[in-house]
Amino acid sequence: MASTSAPAPITPHGRAKLIALGRATKPIREASGMARFMFWTGVGITLFFVALAIFAPLLSRYNFTQYASGGHRFPQLGHPSSAHWMGTTVQSSDVMSRVVYGAQTELEVVAIALAMSLSVGVPLGLISGYFGGILDRALVLLMDALFAFPYLLIAIVIAFVLATSSIGGGILTAAIAITAAYVPLYFRVVRNHVISVREEPYVDAARALGARPRTVIRKYVFFNVVQNVPPIATLNAADAILLLASLGFLGYGIQPSQGAEWGYDVSRAVSDAASGIWWTGLFPGLAIVLLVTGLTLLGEGLNETLNPVLRQRRFGRFEFDEREPREEALLDQ
Repeated sequence: MASTSAPAPITPHGRAKLIALGRATKPIREASGMARFMFWTGVGITLFFVALAIFAPLLSRYNFTQYASGGHRFPQLGHPSSAHWMGTTVQSSDVMSRVVYGAQTELEVVAIALAMSLSVGVPLGLISGYFGGILDRALVLLMDALFAFPYLLIAIVIAFVLATSSIGGGILTAAIAITAAYVPLYFRVVRNHVISVREEPYVDAARALGARPRTVIRKYVFFNVVQNVPPIATLNAADAILLLASLGFLGYGIQPSQGAEWGYDVSRAVSDAASGIWWTGLFPGLAIVLLVTGLTLLGEGLNETLNPVLRQRRFGRFEFDEREPREEALLDQ
């Protein structure tokens, strides 16, 4: 007779992780109304494009640079058909393949850009806000100077400089160009919160007990100022999609041979639209609109869910016991 082993007990460390996870997800579970609708709608749309990016080789019949199959070249500007569901371009490329692989390119660039922006802007904001002094003034001056320029102008300048260097015009170039546009935003948000948090009593108590500045920032300041970063990062992801599409539309984005990019496809479809060829620009443009809408709904839903000022909690129905006749008589007296 086989003996079944009892499940291993949960260690105190594992129990603490579960409690922390429950606390972190509690605002999402308690969300209601429009905030709940926006959050889960945004999650659904975003996950749809994430699935497109992950399973692009399986979902697409052709590669994004492929223009022939079985020794036969695809038709130029072919109408949507059973062989090409979204038609073909003037280069005989399959529009659906470029849309599917474009999701892979867009999400990859945005993920790299946000990771680099957060890794630069958040630490600089923590250091500048906590220590102050000359370093704070210098960083504020630099970030305000960058913040004064439009995002697109900064991205175009950096993309042009990097494209003429040894890096070339690839995914990394586009990611760096977008990174430079969003670092000042994270710096200002984190710095302003650190300035208000560093004067709290629990921070003063940690300093009085001899905690080092690195320990105070890591344990007592960081987790109290980072709560506003995820909603902002999600909204910036939507803005980064538009920024990347703008770079591709102007010709400063990813090279066509290095990745499918929706902004580049829309720019090539402008001349087709005048001839009544609608499918080369409709589907890439629709993909941009849907992904930006999904990320925007996700960011707004997160903001209204995590922000205690905007948060709306669900309350159960309260039922009171009926009064007895004797109690009602006493109240009437």
